[in-house]
Amino acid sequence: MADIRPAADQFNTYIVVGGPDNFARTRDLGFTMHGVKSTRRKMAGGIRPGDRLIFYLTGRKQFAGIARVTSEMFEDHAPVWSNPKKPGEDYPYRVRIQPEIIPDEAHYIDAQPLAQRMTYTRKWPVENWTLAFQGNLHLVPRDDYELIASSLREAASISV
Repeated sequence: MADIRPAADQFNTYIVVGGPDNFARTRDLGFTMHGVKSTRRKMAGGIRPGDRLIFYLTGRKQFAGIARVTSEMFEDHAPVWSNPKKPGEDYPYRVRIQPEIIPDEAHYIDAQPLAQRMTYTRKWPVENWTLAFQGNLHLVPRDDYELIASSLREAASISV
């Protein structure tokens, strides 16, 4: 029987938008798991092993790292992440992950210069680039992954 899995270099990339506190919880878990909001069930259901999650921090407007997905999406309501604007939101759609590129906090990447070069953000006027990062989960083109990953690799090498 033929192997129908995609090649190792074939993966989707998602930007996960969240606050620094929720990113810190994922970091405290050793980047072994991450959850997305209940409103993103359909998109989260499309996440597959090998896909990448890029972490965008609200408030700070920075990219904080990239993780590789190692499991199918599963549902779990154990309290890990929280949303102060929506009590009871428990980010139930979760995937197992492993860190791919995680620089030290002092070397997170400011998103604005990259957003001006991203394919995904071209839908919005340049002055309103932050609108591209509303909502918890966004599927982005591979060239945007390459752009952000390159910047984060450089930042991570500085922080080593």
